[in-house]
Amino acid sequence: MFLHQHPYPPFIKEDTTTLIVGTLPPPRFSVGELLEKDVDFCYGSYFNSLWLFIDKIHKLNLRFDNSKEAVDQRKAFLIAHKIGICDIVASAERQKIDASDLGMTNIRLRDLVGYLRDYPNIKTLLFTGGNSKNGPEYFFRRHLKTYGLHLRVVSNEVPRIHEFVLPQQLTSSRTTSVEQLNSRIIKTVSLTSGSGAANISISRMPLYQHLKAKNPNFNTFDFRVLQYLEFI
Repeated sequence: MFLHQHPYPPFIKEDTTTLIVGTLPPPRFSVGELLEKDVDFCYGSYFNSLWLFIDKIHKLNLRFDNSKEAVDQRKAFLIAHKIGICDIVASAERQKIDASDLGMTNIRLRDLVGYLRDYPNIKTLLFTGGNSKNGPEYFFRRHLKTYGLHLRVVSNEVPRIHEFVLPQQLTSSRTTSVEQLNSRIIKTVSLTSGSGAANISISRMPLYQHLKAKNPNFNTFDFRVLQYLEFI
């Protein structure tokens, strides 16, 4: 059994307004066995395309290697745009050492609601995946239940948008009372995952098929760039 622990603490600043939320980086990041094009930072796997999307959208000319400069480039972008990163899974166990979300068991979640209370400028959560089992939205829904909170649908079109009311003071759902003082509304957006496994589901989306029919060169990478462009 492999204990897969998240290798990075949350990256959040006092003025952070948007928080990117995923699950766990691949196990090689937890044991320090990075590939040549990996970056030793959140979403640093070259096979997870988040930073490729951001690089394309903002024309950053990012480095994709193990250098400190590559990490500093990403941190500078996040700080400048008031974006933070806080994956929701703190640790999990795996029978097979891979990056599959479905392969996680005995999962321990971070207290994301606690971070939202500690950083009152955060208004939006961007999930790098939807509500499929062991995805970031799936875990966040489970996490909210422990506080007696739930998501409300704002838009059911992909990327799906929800919101919830976050009281400044609250108690666990083990008791029925939730004190709503100085509450604020948090929006959540479930972006299409940057992993290659999501390509099949993208190819079935009517919008993708429409854009592909108009431009045969249009691909799943282009589709994600258009989607992420609105939120990052």
